[in-house]
Amino acid sequence: MGNTNAQADYVRSLLGSETPEGSIGSSAVFGFLNRAFAPRSELFNPTLIANTNDRTVKNALLAELNSSDSFIWSVAFVTEAAVAMLKEALLEYEGTGEVITSTYLGFNEPAVFAELLNLPNVTVRIFDPDQPFHAKGYIFRHPSYVTAIIGSSNLTDRALVTTREWNLKFSAAPGGQIVHDLEAEIAAQRTHSILLTTEWIEEYRANRQVARIVTLANTDEALEHRGKIVPNAMQAEALDNIQKVWDAGEKRAVVISATGTGKTILAALAVRQAAPARFLFVVHREQIVDRAIEEFQRVLEAPASQFGKLGGGHDTSNRQYVFATIQSLSRPDTLARFSPDAFDFIVIDEVHRAGADSYTRVVDHFRPRHLLGLTATPERSDDFNIFELFDYNVPYEIRLQAALEANMLAPFHYYGIHDYVTADGEMIEAESPLARLTSAERVHHIVNTLEEYGRTENVKGLMFCSRVDEALELEQLLNQQTVFGRQLRVKALPGASTSAERETAVAQLANGELDYILTVDIFNEGVDIPQVNQVVMLRATQSAIVFTQQLGRGLRKAPAKITCA
Repeated sequence: MGNTNAQADYVRSLLGSETPEGSIGSSAVFGFLNRAFAPRSELFNPTLIANTNDRTVKNALLAELNSSDSFIWSVAFVTEAAVAMLKEALLEYEGTGEVITSTYLGFNEPAVFAELLNLPNVTVRIFDPDQPFHAKGYIFRHPSYVTAIIGSSNLTDRALVTTREWNLKFSAAPGGQIVHDLEAEIAAQRTHSILLTTEWIEEYRANRQVARIVTLANTDEALEHRGKIVPNAMQAEALDNIQKVWDAGEKRAVVISATGTGKTILAALAVRQAAPARFLFVVHREQIVDRAIEEFQRVLEAPASQFGKLGGGHDTSNRQYVFATIQSLSRPDTLARFSPDAFDFIVIDEVHRAGADSYTRVVDHFRPRHLLGLTATPERSDDFNIFELFDYNVPYEIRLQAALEANMLAPFHYYGIHDYVTADGEMIEAESPLARLTSAERVHHIVNTLEEYGRTENVKGLMFCSRVDEALELEQLLNQQTVFGRQLRVKALPGASTSAERETAVAQLANGELDYILTVDIFNEGVDIPQVNQVVMLRATQSAIVFTQQLGRGLRKAPAKITCA
C-alpha cells in the first residue's frame, strides 16, 4: 500500500491544478508513465496511428480539421488522391491552413500543386529544392492546446489509409517545450521556402525531373503470359464455379459482376474453357460489338476470319463466333434463319434487360448447351425475375463494394453537392422548366462546383443530365465558360446520335480534345472509356440501378487514375 500511495502522490504532483492543461498532464501520465492511470478525457491521450482498423491517419486528420482553429502540414510528398480524400473537410474548414511541401525526387505531380493552390484559406510553400526535405508532420492549433501527428505518413492516399505506418499523435500546452521546438522548425522551413504560384507550377511542369521508380505489374487484371491470356484470381474462381454448374447438368447461369471488373474477358475465358463448336454473343448496342470481338480474339487466339457480326449493316453470321445486336437478332425473319441448336454456347450481355420482348424471343428460340448471362445490376424495377430466367444458378457474384475492396476498380471520391436553388427557394429538379435548368445562375453554380470539387487539369468527364433538351442547351452554354482559366470543351450526345458520332466524341474525350460528354442515359452501360476520371450527376434519381450504372462509367482502371464523382 505504501508504494501505491507514493506512486499516486507522484502522479498528482505531475498533474498540477485542474486546468485544461491539467487534462493534457493526466493523458501524458497515462500514455508515458502508467497506462493504469485513467485520464479525465481521452482527447489528449498520445496515440500510435498505424492505419489499423479505424485508427487511420485520414480519420485522425479529419477529426482535427473538424475541431482546430488552424493547421500547418509539413510533408515531402502529396498526391491528388490524398487531397481528394480530405477535400470536403478542407473546403469547409473555417480556420486557416498552411502546407509546406517539396519537389523532392520530382514525385509531386504538377496537378497536385494546382489542387493545393485552389484550396481556400490555405497557404502553400515549396521548400528549397537544393536542400533535402523529407518531413512528415501535421500540426493543429486549438484555443488552449496544440496537437501534432508526426511519423512516417506523407500526404498520399496509401499513407493515409492502407499502408502500415507509424505516427505518434500527441497534444501539448502552448507553453510546452515541444510546441516551442515545432514552431521554431516551422519558422526555419518558411525561411527556406517560397510561396506557391501559378507561374511556379508552369515552370515546374516544364522542368520537372522525375526519379525512376520501379513498380510491379498490375495483377488485378487478366494476365498475359507468353502471349496467352490467363485468368486472374477472381476470374479463376468464377471459371471454376461456372464449370461446376455445367458439370451438374445445368444449362443456364448468370454471373453478377460490378461494372469495370472485366465481364467480357471473363465470358471469353468461359468460352475458351468450354470450347464450343459455335458461339453467339448478344449485346444491346452496336458500338459494343467491335470491342467485344477484339477481346475475344485476344483470349481465343483465333483468326479474324472466324469472327462474324450481325447488326449495323453487317451480316457475317455464318462464322464460328458471332456477335449480334439484340435489335437485329430478335427480328422474326432473322431468327427464322437460325435453327434452335445453331449455337451450343450463348452469352447475353447486360442481361438485366432480358425482360424485354426482344430478349424473350431470342431466349425462347435457341436451345444452346450453355446459356450464360452477364450483368452488374440484376435487380429490376419491374416484376421480371432475372434469377428465375437462369434457373437460379449464380456461380459468381462480385458487387461494387467487394470489387473496390479487392482493388479491381479505380478508387473514387464522391462529393454530394446540392443543386442550384433559386432566389425564391425552388430546388432544381428534372421536371423544372428548361429555362430553370439552363439559367445563367445554374450554369454559374455548375462552373463554380467544377472549380471547387473537380480536377484542376486533364479532366475526362461525363455529365449525366435529366433530359435531352437540357443536355443540348447546356452544351451551348458551357462551351462559353472557363474553368481554372481554360475554355470548357463539351459535347452533348442525345439518344438520336449515330454510332459514328458517339465513337468520335468518345475518342475526343480519351485524347483530351473534349473535357466532358453530356448525355442522359445512353452511357449507363456497355460503354468502355477507361480514361473517364470525373462523373457529374446533373440529375436526381431514385433508382439505385441507374446511379450505380452511371457511377460505374468512371470506375474502370487506367494508369494513375483517381475518379471524382
